[in-house]
Amino acid sequence: MRKGRLQVVASVVILVATFALFARYLQTHPQYVSELKTTDPWWIVAIVTANFFLITVLAFISLVLIKMVGKTIGTTENWLLTIYSSIANFFGPLQSGPGVRAAYLKTKHQVSLRSYFLVMLLAYGVYAVMSAFMLLIGTRPWWQALLACLGAAAVSFVVIRFAGRRRKQDLMSLHIQPVYIALLIGLTALQLVFTSLRYYLAIRASGNDVTLGQLVSYTGAANFALFVSITPDGIGIREAFLLFSQNIHQVSTDTIVAANLIDRATYVLFLGILFLIALSLHAKERLKLPTTRANQSVDEPDAPMPPSKT
Repeated sequence: MRKGRLQVVASVVILVATFALFARYLQTHPQYVSELKTTDPWWIVAIVTANFFLITVLAFISLVLIKMVGKTIGTTENWLLTIYSSIANFFGPLQSGPGVRAAYLKTKHQVSLRSYFLVMLLAYGVYAVMSAFMLLIGTRPWWQALLACLGAAAVSFVVIRFAGRRRKQDLMSLHIQPVYIALLIGLTALQLVFTSLRYYLAIRASGNDVTLGQLVSYTGAANFALFVSITPDGIGIREAFLLFSQNIHQVSTDTIVAANLIDRATYVLFLGILFLIALSLHAKERLKLPTTRANQSVDEPDAPMPPSKT
C-alpha cells in the first residue's frame, strides 16, 4: 500500500508541476498567445499535425534505444515517457528530456545510466551526421556536404569511442544489432523529414516562402542548436544558429524571427495537447485495475489477480 500511495503522490506532484510550468511559461511569454490569435487556424492545425507525426517517430526511436540496452517497455508506458520527456526538454535547460528518460529507466527498469548514455551518444551521432549533410546539401556543392558529413561522423566516432573506453563493461552489455542500427538511421531520417515539414509550415504561416534547398539547409542549421541549448527550447540559441548561417540557407532575418515565433507558440499548444493525452492515459491505467477485478469476480471468483501490464 505504501508503494502504491507513493506512486499516486508522485504522479500528482508531476501533473501539478507540469501544469504550473505551462501556466508560468504562458504568463512570462504572452507574445505566444498573441501570435496564435493572429495566425490562420489552418496553419496551426497543420503544424500541430506535423508535430504529432514527429513525436510518433520519437516514440519509436525511444523503443529502439531501450532495446539496445536490453530492455522492453509497454506501449502506454513508452508514450507517457516520450510525452513527459518532450515537455521536460522544452521547459528545461540543456537536454533535459534524455535526462528524464535515463532517470526513469534506471528507477523503473534498472537500466544503467552509463549504458543509456552510450546509446544516446550513438543516436546523437546519427543525428549530427545527417544534420551536417542537410546543412550544406541544400545550397552548396555536393562535395562540401560530403566533407561536412565525414567531419561530423569523425567527431561522433571519437566521442563515442572515448566514452566507450571509460565504460567498457557497459559497452559490452549493450545489444547493438544491425537491425537496431538500421532502424535508428531510418527513423532519424524520418524525424528530420517531419522536422523540416514543421519548419516549412511555420515559415509559410508567417507569410513567407523558401525553396526546398533553403529549407533543407535551414533545418540542418536549426538542428545543431540542439547540442548547445542552454535555455528552455533553445530560445535565442536556435535563432542565433540560423542567423550565423544565413549565408548558407539564405533565409531572411525577418522570416527567421517570425517563423520561430509561430513555431514555438504552436509547439506550446501542442505540448498542452500532449499533456491532456497523458492525463487520459493515466486515467485509463487507474481505471484498468478496478475493471479487471470486477470482471474477475463474476467469471473467476477464485482466480488470483494477474499483474497489470502497461
